[in-house]
Amino acid sequence: MTRVAEARRQHRDRCANPWYVDFAMPPTRLFCFGFGYSAEALAHHPSAREIPLAGTRTSFAQPPLLRGVQPAKFQGETPSAEVRALLQGATHILVSIPPDLEGDVVLRYFRDDLGGMPDLAWIGYLSTVGVYGDWHGEWVDETSVCQPVSERSLMRLKAERAWLEFGTDTGKRVELFRLSGIYGPGRSSVIDNLRAGTARRIVKSGQVFNRIHVDDIARVLAAAMDKDAMHRIYNVSDDEPAPSQDVVAYAAELLGLPVPPEVPFAEAGLHGMAASFWAESKRVRNDRIKRDLGVSLLYPTYREGLRAIAVT
Repeated sequence: MTRVAEARRQHRDRCANPWYVDFAMPPTRLFCFGFGYSAEALAHHPSAREIPLAGTRTSFAQPPLLRGVQPAKFQGETPSAEVRALLQGATHILVSIPPDLEGDVVLRYFRDDLGGMPDLAWIGYLSTVGVYGDWHGEWVDETSVCQPVSERSLMRLKAERAWLEFGTDTGKRVELFRLSGIYGPGRSSVIDNLRAGTARRIVKSGQVFNRIHVDDIARVLAAAMDKDAMHRIYNVSDDEPAPSQDVVAYAAELLGLPVPPEVPFAEAGLHGMAASFWAESKRVRNDRIKRDLGVSLLYPTYREGLRAIAVT
């Protein structure tokens, strides 16, 4: 057993004692590389409301950060003294900035900083289930072979491997979170398009997708920060992979709007990112977040999630 693993085991054993108080553990401080939609949901989670938060944005012209969050500008082009200053004392790091063609920008500019932070207990990297590629509707879990199809997913897989290597080299706890399609308040194209009268029910035989509500992402991240379940990869997904046309039909009925007619995929005229999204079909298992992190999803299927969004 390595010294790092032994230290983790001893800490878990001590914390199992209800009378134990670890006065040597520093107070939690969270820094988010890319303080966007998922990071804001985590900041709203009850476990994160009382801890110091800081994070980066590419521009201060974006919507303002939550009150109390210390901001830093980082566009992924050069190292930032402002970021380095806010990193001091961080115990937890969340990375949601996507990689570029050269790799992961956070590791490129801040690898040595992160490796030398004595209080850093956890790094969470937000990735995508796209790294699994096309499984023709079959089930995948965290042990499935990754066979990405799109360039974006290939870059994500490369970044995942770089972060895992960093964790091995430095002894830092690094965990990957492979997210399904994210939706939630203010980000539900199905409901928005139905209300705008532009929704289409595209049908492709055998095609299914998983989704994940942003509040459930926050629940998973909060649980992972609090508990080392000794895994390094987690699928963050809902319970029910479903065809897109079923989701659109359910949302239309929920809103009391006409259900759009079906459009065969071959006639949909999709290009670019939209076409690549439909090039893959898989069913994503999420047993690990439930069994080992103890997460209970607020929105286990698209139905619960869309109902919550529809009333806002």
